[in-house]
Amino acid sequence: MTTTTMMRLITGALALGAALLLAPGANAADKKAEAFVKEAMQGNMAEVEIGKLAQQNGQSDAVKQYGKMLETDHGAAEQKLSSVASQLGVQPPSEPSKKQKAEHDKMAKMTGEKFDREFARHMAKDHKKDIKAYEKAAKMKEQAVASYASDTLPVLKKHLDQAQSLEKSVKRGRVSAR
Repeated sequence: MTTTTMMRLITGALALGAALLLAPGANAADKKAEAFVKEAMQGNMAEVEIGKLAQQNGQSDAVKQYGKMLETDHGAAEQKLSSVASQLGVQPPSEPSKKQKAEHDKMAKMTGEKFDREFARHMAKDHKKDIKAYEKAAKMKEQAVASYASDTLPVLKKHLDQAQSLEKSVKRGRVSAR
């Protein structure tokens, strides 16, 4: 084997090794973006459904109005995210996660003041968790995902602020019922 042939083999092996080392990092970033998109889509679906439930089972006007806001805002977010999923070739989930469905089913059995208290508590807790995930996604290298997350964060923060106010009002019994 000549020196030139040997050098070509070594160079080719090094290039292949470098490509293999770099590929998992890019793939991991793609998988993180895909996982966020799927989880966010499930979250939006769950929020729309829980918003509808609040309008049906809630006792206070404030809970019903918050539910309507969830339905509207998360419905709009879902449409934007569907476009991102399409750009990335991500297959959208068809329904919320099992955990989200279980929470919905649990709350569907409640009405009146009990529903209002549990709903407000759940919304504050859920939106805190969502904000953390969206802040992380806003820093992703996948620009479509980062942009969607950044654009959605102010809405989630507004939802959290209102959920926390609602939670305090419900605890004090200061929400008006219809």
